Amino acid sequence: MLEVLMLTPEEVLYEGKAGKVILPGEMGVFEILEHHKRLVSRLFTGDLSIDRVTYPIRRGVGTVTKDKVTIIVETLSDK
Repeated sequence: MLEVLMLTPEEVLYEGKAGKVILPGEMGVFEILEHHKRLVSRLFTGDLSIDRVTYPIRRGVGTVTKDKVTIIVETLSDK
């Protein structure tokens, strides 16, 4: 399982375990599963999914290290 932390500068949107995370990255949509290689990616407007729960985002950054995914986003409702 992945340990996932998704937050905005103001609040934590999700913190917990997940089987997969789908991110709208700079080079297109990509999926994070267990044992994924280390990664840092800018995120662009689109749908971010954590185990089939979808969060629309405007932009952000995501990192993966040792089955830990940290995502800092600006949501569509943020100014």
